[in-house]
Amino acid sequence: MELVKGGNYCGFSLIQEDKLLEINSDGYLFSHIKTGARLYYISNKDDNKVFSISFKTPPKDNTGVAHILEHSVLCGSRKFKSKEPFVELAKGSLNTFLNAMTFPDKTMYPVASKNSKDLYNLMDVYLDAVFHPNIYDIPEIMLQEGWHYEFNDKEELSFSGVVFNEMKGAYSSPEGILLRKVKGALFPDNSYGVESGGDPDYITDLTMENFLSFHKEYYHPSNSYIYLYGDIDIKEALSFIDGYLSNFELQNVNSEIKPQRPFSYIKEFIFDYPISNNEVEEEKTYLSLNYALEEDLDGEKCLAMEILEHMLLETSAAPLKKTLLDAKIGKDVFGSFNDGLLQPIFNIVVKNSDLNKVEDFKKVTLETLKKLVKNGIDKKTIEASINIKEFELREEDFRSYPKGLMYNIKIMSSWLYGGQPKSFLSFEKPLKNIKKALTTNYFENFIKSQLLDNKHAVMVAIKPIKGLSEIKTQEEKSKLELFKSILSIDQIDDIKKQTAKLKERQSTEDTASDLETLPLLELKDINRDIEKLPIQVEMEGKIKILKHELFTNGIFYFNLYFDSSVLKEEELSYISLLLSLLGKVKTEKYTYEELSNEINTYTGGIDFYSRGFTTNGSEEFFLPKVLVKGKVVEAKLEKLIEIMNQIMNLSKFDDKNRIKEIVQEIRSGLEMTISQSGHMVALNRLNSYFSPLGKFEETTKGISYYNTILDLDMNFDRDFEKVKNILIAIAKKLFNKNNLIISITGEGYDYKDLMDKSSLLFNNLNEEVLKSYSSIFKEEALNEAFMTSSKVQYVAKGYNYKKLGYKYSGSLRVLKTICSYDYLWNNIRVLGGAYGCVASFQRNGNVLFASYRDPNIEETINTYMGLYKFIKELNLDSRQIRKYIIGTISEMDTPLTASMKGEEATARYISKVSHEELLKEREEILNTSLEDIRGLKDMIGACMDKNFICVLGNEEKINLNKELFKSTINVFK
Repeated sequence: MELVKGGNYCGFSLIQEDKLLEINSDGYLFSHIKTGARLYYISNKDDNKVFSISFKTPPKDNTGVAHILEHSVLCGSRKFKSKEPFVELAKGSLNTFLNAMTFPDKTMYPVASKNSKDLYNLMDVYLDAVFHPNIYDIPEIMLQEGWHYEFNDKEELSFSGVVFNEMKGAYSSPEGILLRKVKGALFPDNSYGVESGGDPDYITDLTMENFLSFHKEYYHPSNSYIYLYGDIDIKEALSFIDGYLSNFELQNVNSEIKPQRPFSYIKEFIFDYPISNNEVEEEKTYLSLNYALEEDLDGEKCLAMEILEHMLLETSAAPLKKTLLDAKIGKDVFGSFNDGLLQPIFNIVVKNSDLNKVEDFKKVTLETLKKLVKNGIDKKTIEASINIKEFELREEDFRSYPKGLMYNIKIMSSWLYGGQPKSFLSFEKPLKNIKKALTTNYFENFIKSQLLDNKHAVMVAIKPIKGLSEIKTQEEKSKLELFKSILSIDQIDDIKKQTAKLKERQSTEDTASDLETLPLLELKDINRDIEKLPIQVEMEGKIKILKHELFTNGIFYFNLYFDSSVLKEEELSYISLLLSLLGKVKTEKYTYEELSNEINTYTGGIDFYSRGFTTNGSEEFFLPKVLVKGKVVEAKLEKLIEIMNQIMNLSKFDDKNRIKEIVQEIRSGLEMTISQSGHMVALNRLNSYFSPLGKFEETTKGISYYNTILDLDMNFDRDFEKVKNILIAIAKKLFNKNNLIISITGEGYDYKDLMDKSSLLFNNLNEEVLKSYSSIFKEEALNEAFMTSSKVQYVAKGYNYKKLGYKYSGSLRVLKTICSYDYLWNNIRVLGGAYGCVASFQRNGNVLFASYRDPNIEETINTYMGLYKFIKELNLDSRQIRKYIIGTISEMDTPLTASMKGEEATARYISKVSHEELLKEREEILNTSLEDIRGLKDMIGACMDKNFICVLGNEEKINLNKELFKSTINVFK
């Protein structure tokens, strides 16, 4: 359909057309004639189509009303009567993305699908949810998703609720606490100063009246920002959306975000954060210098700030990071730039410091910035940071998010505040201007104007306090006891009745008629085939080459897979340390600063990973690999090879100070992971109890690796020489021609020329034939609980079904969908109050369950134990089975980028999983029956009866449940 500016289309007026050359698309800005709703459509041939509706939702307090509302509107609506249409869609749509997101000043509801019929189903549910939610008729929705009072068996009063527990988890991470305190300090007078997600200390102040009035105030078409992307019939889409919007009248919605008046001087704040009683307080303080930029919808300024943050803080050559580390201000330095605000924030953070270093931190930071302005920034460093950012912009590889959704998030950085949607998509002109920095003082002037001359800044420190978590718990308990003491018998009875009514609603299944209000595809709408990923196998001497001919927009992906079974068991814990050092220490030709600039100037990045591959579903035998990933434009391939050769064959491990710095950064990063991704930490540890592959992964990435790094950090001077020799030895063993596989993804390249250029690398690899070692593995239910100052838990349980004589089938993937979005969701999230849950049934036999930000321990373990009975008594009609099958296929059919296709094809090759086996699995999924699912009950019951558990979480809560564990361990020292 041809669109003409000024034309009216299905209730919308086209007010602007944009040529979005950088993303090979056209942009169309519409205004809804009746309500003033804004709509932006990015038109192209991408079949992964995206729809979202967003609202400007500036919060007025810390109760988290915006966040709770984001959860709640998806719990049933006028047209779709199910208690949780969101979950029903996750169970039974072909979505490639389905979620909702709360930001500091907006709430977004995005969906994506490659199936047009499915997309309209998703749009229908989401539009009805945001405009006609059941929250006005069913108060239990807010009580469940937000907060409510609850009496336990001992008549003790407590708080519960999904968002309440989610934010308890968010406020357990020191990094999360720091960034929230920074926002509050920078913006004391506007909405950015309060927590849109909700502060657990204030969430329980939210009243039903304020909850509903927030929806009435902001969830109106006149305050909406609607987005469409991809190969869509725009006239049909506009007509569909107008069907919802036209029921409303134009309304004046006061959602203006008033800019914070700048400060006249840099303000300073000190806050506390909790650590456990067994941790030392020394070197646990975080120091940060934070700037609020003036409101400016200029895409160039934000792009320049992203590049500056990378330049100053993200690389080995980063001058500010290097100076702060050299000055011993702290053990790790990082930064961030958040441009998704009216007034973007730039952070400089030092971790593992002490409060007495505040003045030194400020002095070193400001003096370094002044020196850079006065003396100039090294042009090679500038060029490297510009180039790596340009590579990212052109590659458009967002991995876990559809690129259409990422464009949506980008355009909101200007559109929400009255700017042009295209501002943050059109990067050619801004990049051209920024590249003037290679011959001018562009960034030096930028530092002066945006940072040194900017007094709208705060110095924020957060210091550790032992037992603060327990103090908070006691304060909450005392608050509840006081509240209970003033309640009348009738009021207590009312709370119990309210809780009982909530539990009854949560425990009552949707009726068939309510479920049938939700749209559902037919199985015939599903493609029974699977894309055959291209792979061609060649041999170059001893080296196996896997070629994947795919369009990559001129980018060349060059990945090397080295066999790490050549390492002895005692060397395994040093693999990840070696891989973290490579590219960050000096080589024969380059200093580590020069090497960083070479990588960023000439390539799109060189990364190092350790990964274990199972062999066609074997529960015992696996192939451990070290993966070296390089990406580059073809013209610079020779330079990539030269840099790889320097890193793999000629790295030097004798710079004691440099390696100590990196070890401290690794420790910092692992502590962050443990605090923020506790479910994965617990799962990895659990897996190591019964799986040889799990043991390998845990040794190289999990708590065992953290303990290795912790010990090295604490005894660095004593152990350096020993560790240096180990690193030299394992690098020589790993980077060996024997058993090397190279995976090449690209199109139209000259293969012979590639092999000629690669000879520099190949000829320098070790050719010694080495023995492969099998790790000695002993299955043992260690059943550990790892204690932190977290306010929530991560509870994992599992075993391996192949060890018990059971086999893999595609029906297990359908069972995963049923467990994830039915049994576990209802019992762990809805009834239990946890934020999330995970189920995994792997081809190698591992069955894994975990909860995320969970207030419980024993109750969650009992839920896992109840799976046998649930599956045994499961009763699904043909429509329900169809729904779960569709949801399972949706997870399998996530769109892959070209580089991801190359990696997946390689993984299938190494794991010996054929295309025919995948087709067989798909047929098993599509033909799954209720009898097939029920037939899995004994397998799940047997795995749960093995009683392998692992928990990470609150010290006090774990001690109350210590009889469940064989050992309780303090994670942090």
